[in-house]
Amino acid sequence: MGVSLSVIVIEDMSEVTKLLKGKIANTAVIYARVSSADQKSDLEKQVEYLKEYCSAKGYTVIDVLTDIASGLNEKRRGLKKLFEYVVSGEVEVVVISYKDKLTRFGFGYLEGFFSSHGVKIEVVFGGEPKNLRQELIKDLIAIVASFAGRLYGMRSHKKKKVVESVKRAIRDCQTDSKV
Repeated sequence: MGVSLSVIVIEDMSEVTKLLKGKIANTAVIYARVSSADQKSDLEKQVEYLKEYCSAKGYTVIDVLTDIASGLNEKRRGLKKLFEYVVSGEVEVVVISYKDKLTRFGFGYLEGFFSSHGVKIEVVFGGEPKNLRQELIKDLIAIVASFAGRLYGMRSHKKKKVVESVKRAIRDCQTDSKV
């Protein structure tokens, strides 16, 4: 009387991991961001395009997360919720229009972190957004404001003076470049 054993060879462990985590195949979260409230129509266009993109790719969109904040801002509500989805294993793909919509700096770190949780970041457009210059100027001012706030206190007159000086210098540079 012989014992019969069956051996199953699993070539793609990611599928097994998804099943064990309860992850549904082709689930996506859309993340869109703009820097300021006056760009709200751009945000809506981003979301609509990304929804169409996901539909064409056959993704099941489980949430659409948006933020109106600088790409340097670490306290974005939508970004925090995105991390919750990634860590919980509820999503396979995060869909964004441009890398800088997720973060201005350190995209590679986020990509590695998401990947360690079995989540892929899909960037729809590889190039820089058309309004990159304006976004970079806003980010520069945000960086200066943050550092000046740390040096002089967030409500100090010196901080406000430093920020206004940077804004004036940027305006002067823009005026000079138009001449």
